[in-house]
Amino acid sequence: MRFFKKILPLCLLLISGFIFAQAPPEPYGALPSARQLAWHQVEVYGLVHFTPTTFENKEWGYGDADPKIFNPKEFDADKIVAAMKAGGLKGLVLVSKHHDGFALWPTKTAAYNISQSPFRDGKGDMVKEFEQACRKAGLKFGVYCSPWDRNNPVYGSQEYVKIYRQQLTELYTNYGELFMSWHDGANGGDGFYGGARTTKKIDRNTYYGWDTTWAITRKLQPMANLFSDIGWDVRWVGNESGFAGEPSWATFTPVPAAGMNEAIPGNLKHEFNPFGTRGGKNWVPAECDVPLRPGWFYHPEQKGKTKTPEQLFSLYLKSVGRGAALDLGIAPDTRGLLDDEDVKSLEGFGKLLEASFKNNLAQAATLRVSNKRSKSYKGMFVLDQMIDSYWATEDTVKKAEINLTWTSDQTFDLIKMREYIPLGQRIDSVEVDAMINGTWTKIAAATSIGACRIIFLNEPVKTSQLRLRIAAPVCITMSELGVFKKANL
Repeated sequence: MRFFKKILPLCLLLISGFIFAQAPPEPYGALPSARQLAWHQVEVYGLVHFTPTTFENKEWGYGDADPKIFNPKEFDADKIVAAMKAGGLKGLVLVSKHHDGFALWPTKTAAYNISQSPFRDGKGDMVKEFEQACRKAGLKFGVYCSPWDRNNPVYGSQEYVKIYRQQLTELYTNYGELFMSWHDGANGGDGFYGGARTTKKIDRNTYYGWDTTWAITRKLQPMANLFSDIGWDVRWVGNESGFAGEPSWATFTPVPAAGMNEAIPGNLKHEFNPFGTRGGKNWVPAECDVPLRPGWFYHPEQKGKTKTPEQLFSLYLKSVGRGAALDLGIAPDTRGLLDDEDVKSLEGFGKLLEASFKNNLAQAATLRVSNKRSKSYKGMFVLDQMIDSYWATEDTVKKAEINLTWTSDQTFDLIKMREYIPLGQRIDSVEVDAMINGTWTKIAAATSIGACRIIFLNEPVKTSQLRLRIAAPVCITMSELGVFKKANL
């Protein structure tokens, strides 16, 4: 009896805790998958173009280049990956086969591959070398295998579709876990085609049987995000300039081809949408791709035209800072290394990113929220740098404020926000006010927040009080808030 008397208060305390603890908010709208959540954390990655086309000084190889020209005698995947890591990139997608059809691995599906080149005395596997370099450096690894093949004589027939699926299977089974399987929209046209030197046209929506082809991806690489302008995980933003629309919603409603079922990815229309769809049926965030130089492949005549760290930072704000990803084209030269200009630019970009977002001024402020769901969802969670914790309002509260107060004036020009996206993209608008000369003054506003939103003020603001007024159609969730001053390096 004494034992029960002892544990009774504890039991009552636990029971009251369960009674008064508030459940998490209900999910809202389309939700990201586990692989998409992981992709959102990568934010900036590179797309590496390096094939015989590099040695031809072309942007698109015709498919007729002699494999013997591919001989990068100083190739060093570790050095290339190290330069990318210094630039703040967290992943690498390797163009394992471009439109010219030359495979950078010793594929069993076609003779036109790296084993026919002098590289590593015909025993090389560049996909493996890049993959291992990424693993050592802590970068995610992905592959791009062009569906169009300007070398293969059976391209345009169903026999080639089988070959393409076998190539994907090789890449999916021999190079570890992939974070992306990247596919672009260039399909069909003139080419070498085994010496036929002809033009082959295909229906890009139906020829590859994408529903069957991408089922291979789902089976063999369940964490690999499919990128394509008709893809299902990540969509093309619609330009190669490196920026997303304003606003930029992660949710998207695709348009099916006439008379076809939109549930099958391959049946979607060739449609580009830099803005997404507010309240869209699916979670399909945008990727913003842009080459570091004017071309995707290395061209010696483009020396001096590498994007500067400042230009890259601006693109970062307009891509990652709008809830999308920045995919930066990286082009090794004929040595098999990055040009010194490119290495220097990447290093400068990485330093600028690190210096600008190193000191979160909000963490030195007193934070107050106008409403919180319970102690499990308190306002301070937006400052703890933990992606799994978040502030949330009560179900009936769809408008709320976050107030930051400092003991002295702070100067800043960057405001960074993240929603708790496992529960959907909920926030419709944010208005930002600063206390200036004793009066609340609106200094910025935004619509879509999603995985990340960075507001860059035209002029730095100096204040000791900052207020965010947030509105949503359902209760609000937010996992991160940051206030920063852009570095000048």
